[in-house]
Amino acid sequence: MYDFDRIVERRGTDSVKWQRYGDGVLPLWVADMDFAAPPPVIKALQERVAHGIFGYGVEPPDLRPLLVEHLERRYGWRVSPRAVLFLPGVVPGFNLAVQAVTRPGDGVLLQTPVYFPMLDAPGHAGCTLDGMELTRRADGRYEIDFDAFEAAITDRTRIFLLCNPHNPVGRVYRRDELERMAEICLRHDLIICSDEIHCDLVFPGHRHLPIASLDPEIGARTITLMAPSKTYNIAGIHASIAVVEDEGLRKRFLAARRGLIPRLDVLGYTAMLAAYRDGQPWLDALLPYLTANRDFVADFVAAHLPGITLAKPEGTYLAWLDCRQAGIPGNPHRFFLEKARVALNDGATFGPGGEGFVRLNFACPRATLREALERMRAALTDLER
Repeated sequence: MYDFDRIVERRGTDSVKWQRYGDGVLPLWVADMDFAAPPPVIKALQERVAHGIFGYGVEPPDLRPLLVEHLERRYGWRVSPRAVLFLPGVVPGFNLAVQAVTRPGDGVLLQTPVYFPMLDAPGHAGCTLDGMELTRRADGRYEIDFDAFEAAITDRTRIFLLCNPHNPVGRVYRRDELERMAEICLRHDLIICSDEIHCDLVFPGHRHLPIASLDPEIGARTITLMAPSKTYNIAGIHASIAVVEDEGLRKRFLAARRGLIPRLDVLGYTAMLAAYRDGQPWLDALLPYLTANRDFVADFVAAHLPGITLAKPEGTYLAWLDCRQAGIPGNPHRFFLEKARVALNDGATFGPGGEGFVRLNFACPRATLREALERMRAALTDLER
């Protein structure tokens, strides 16, 4: 029913992914997919547009119960309908969380390398970034040094920004890892804000578990951010949710809007409702395709990109490539852009531990992915000559 091999022309469509680097460059960088959104989402938006009036909207009555049911069915996580809040994006969400629970001079705990807008959130609130690096094993898989995690917490640290599934390293944290992080945060009286935007994009053998679902005490001190944007490829339609179970924390979070963060517009509500109500068959077809793309990248890197290593991501559609042993002069992002005409994310932008890495988005038709990797192989071959 769904042809993920079909190449949809995105040039000339005001796409930041395809426009930033110009013609002749294959963009495998920013995290949106080169697949058409689920047909039910497109149909719902078409019907709403055909109505022709775009006045101020209200939350559809079916949406909140649908989201509550979705969380319980998928994660066994029971939340009150009052705990679900609507936001125009996850990035505003974790910035709101920091603004809500800190004062200037307080600290924000982060694990690097990490999604780069998270690195900016402490500064926006006049806070310090209390960072610790994830530990990269010899096989490329990342783990948490819990002694370093706790040592990064100071008497001014107020909130921990968690990214799970982790962007860019691709980890889906196990229950025991989440429990250990939560226990440390509770002991140090930290709020947890968990960016779980990639929660539906998890590969076989792994399972996403919201950290707030572990225990009521943890849930009461957690702000969880989710969205249909990555899952159903509707990132350009700004619609996300925050789940805040504790009433007091919820009031603080809502007060931090300060009239600056809007609610969803009518198209955001329309797309979110259609995605969660009718998008599962599309997602069920997408995940095996993404799994095969992930494996294709891993096999190609191992066989044809000497000096570059990759641990298969457990979630997301992002491959974190270690280029430090490839003999690339200077920045690998710049090298592949100039020599291969392939645009990747510069690992250095993800903070300490990201230098010498690039992030590759493999959510595209296989032919596009193959061409990009072949270009990268040719660039490395020329480098060896």
